[in-house]
Amino acid sequence: MNLSWTDTWNDLLARASSLVGLDPGVLWPALAILLIVLAWAPARRWGRTLVTIVHEAGHAAVGLMVGRRFLGFVVSRDLSGHAVTAGKSTGPGRVATSWAGYPAPAVLGAVVVLLALNGWASAVLLLGLVLLAVLLVMSRSVRTVLLVLLVAVLTGALWWWGGQWRDGVVAGIGLALLVGAWDSLRDVAASRDPQQDHRTLAHLTRVPAGLWLASWFLVDALATGVVVLALRDLL
Repeated sequence: MNLSWTDTWNDLLARASSLVGLDPGVLWPALAILLIVLAWAPARRWGRTLVTIVHEAGHAAVGLMVGRRFLGFVVSRDLSGHAVTAGKSTGPGRVATSWAGYPAPAVLGAVVVLLALNGWASAVLLLGLVLLAVLLVMSRSVRTVLLVLLVAVLTGALWWWGGQWRDGVVAGIGLALLVGAWDSLRDVAASRDPQQDHRTLAHLTRVPAGLWLASWFLVDALATGVVVLALRDLL
């Protein structure tokens, strides 16, 4: 089959810009994915891979916005992660960068759900592929490269072959990110690791670590509330 560059480009644009309006049919695949993540431990654990990548991307994105340099990131064997940015060791930029990781999965999850419910799943996936390509270049271990590649392949497959299931699956991924955001907040609150972000923030600002945890809780709660209201409108 011969396709011109024009035909290919038009097909890509059609996939990336499909807008169908709020669709109740999207709800059921999304809820099915949510139930699988909640009920099946392996799915929840592998979902943590995506949560970690988004967490570290949150550090990197905010770091870049405040003038820091993103040097790379790694995902460890236990699926925790670490992003490295360069810049001033103190000040508002360092504080914003350190704070941004934990709320990132909840914020992105809510945005993904809302966009998917309104028919923008293809655009979400295409943008995700672009961002994953950047993260692949910035990966600093073999494990990290393989995990980012795996997520990119699955994202590309869903974008190209998702068909009528695409919006629902993407909305489900957004819900899984929200679940992962709450899981990671629970884990960090229980951790005694002095290198955790809330303790780093307490050291940088003299604001108690518990208040930083509370700020993440509020963001997660707000993101969850927005999604619940959107889903309620479809029921």
